[in-house]
Amino acid sequence: MSDSTQVLDETALLDRIQAAEGAGRDILDAATREVIGRAPVQDISDVDAAVARAKAAQPGWEARGHDERIALLMKTADAIDANAEALARLLSREQGKPLNGPNARFEVGACSGWLRATAATVLEPQVVVDDGEVHAEMHYRAVGVVGAIGPWNWPMMIGIWQIAPALRMGNTVVVKPSENTPLSVLAMLSVMNDVLPADVLIGVSGDREVGARLAAHPNIDKVMFTGSTATGRKIIESSAGNLARLTLELGGNDAGIVLPGADPKAIAQDLFWGAFINTGQTCAALKRLYVHDSIYNEVVDALKDVVEQTPMGNGLDEKNVLGPLQNKAQFDIVARLVDDARANGGRIVTGGAPASELGELFYQPTLVADVADGVALVDEEQFGPVLPIIRYSDVEEAIASANQLEFGLGASVWGDRDEARKIATRIQSGTVWINSHGGVHPMIPFGGVKGSGYGLEFGVEGLKSVAVPQIING
Repeated sequence: MSDSTQVLDETALLDRIQAAEGAGRDILDAATREVIGRAPVQDISDVDAAVARAKAAQPGWEARGHDERIALLMKTADAIDANAEALARLLSREQGKPLNGPNARFEVGACSGWLRATAATVLEPQVVVDDGEVHAEMHYRAVGVVGAIGPWNWPMMIGIWQIAPALRMGNTVVVKPSENTPLSVLAMLSVMNDVLPADVLIGVSGDREVGARLAAHPNIDKVMFTGSTATGRKIIESSAGNLARLTLELGGNDAGIVLPGADPKAIAQDLFWGAFINTGQTCAALKRLYVHDSIYNEVVDALKDVVEQTPMGNGLDEKNVLGPLQNKAQFDIVARLVDDARANGGRIVTGGAPASELGELFYQPTLVADVADGVALVDEEQFGPVLPIIRYSDVEEAIASANQLEFGLGASVWGDRDEARKIATRIQSGTVWINSHGGVHPMIPFGGVKGSGYGLEFGVEGLKSVAVPQIING
């Protein structure tokens, strides 16, 4: 642990974390497909060693108390800020998101901001009975060792969503980044570990076998996972063996409902970013849009104007705000769903094909109109730069459509605020935004229902989720 903040360039960050020459696994630039660096490839024995170290360090970390942990987390935020540009450039290359817009620089800034907000969040003991005869309080203590398994779409920011509250409450954390985007996360952990005590925060880089071992490890007390519903179900099965507590943020296929009377031009920009943030690769992005027949064509036209004015390309080019898909598997899903929608009568308003002139994994930002429930693009999560737009005539139809799928992460309603709020209460999702979509705040709890998982993150509820309650009675 060092009291001085080190400022590193991208090369120095990579030198710290990547495997030795001839070892590890090549990680490719999402835009150019050139090698960025070599990710370490660790195995089950490395997981076991990391968990053992974290378990040994946990009592001492908890014993430091809230004030000292808060101070150290504030310093980690300073360290991230000091290295923000190098981290953002590495993230942009590895994940594909451009530097500008709500993308790489935004994500790195969110990491330090979330650390500070989480560190400053107060969780006081709660007096549950005080009637003159009985006095009972509920306190919250560290759960122990947290296994944090992250995704590839917002690898650093979602990593901090898991790490910050866990450390704040006195847990130690073993982080398993996605095998698609390990370098940016390992670089962030390295910067944080310039401040933190040894073995409080440990990264383990490997494949799904490594993640599975971490989730099932007998000395893991809590698992935080963001990823697919299918993998989430496997983690639930693993938790039967170690009785680990779980926070699962799983798949989403968020619906938006545009009410009659909404102003198409006024909402078009926000609708666009609700759907296309991070080139559509966001769990709580707007993924299917239901628009009332009375303004359907106007909404389609207004969105088309925004899409066609938004620059896409290599993320290191300062003018771009949309980038490539992060990996070939996801690119293939997007292409398949658009082709299927076209074959089933969908009208390609704009886009609808690979942007091969930009690179292997670029797909044109695409709007598909005149589709309906039952078409794969509507019913499946596309996780890419494509938005299906579905016409409805009765708001009851739209509500039923919004609720029909297994997912329930987020949703949005657009139009008169009072009417929208009434409709919001009838939608089965963890969050419903009014006249916006996808915004998160460190003090506003966030989590899904149904197949989108369970458990809350952020704010006081997020701290409780990485702690165990203890009743002091007397």
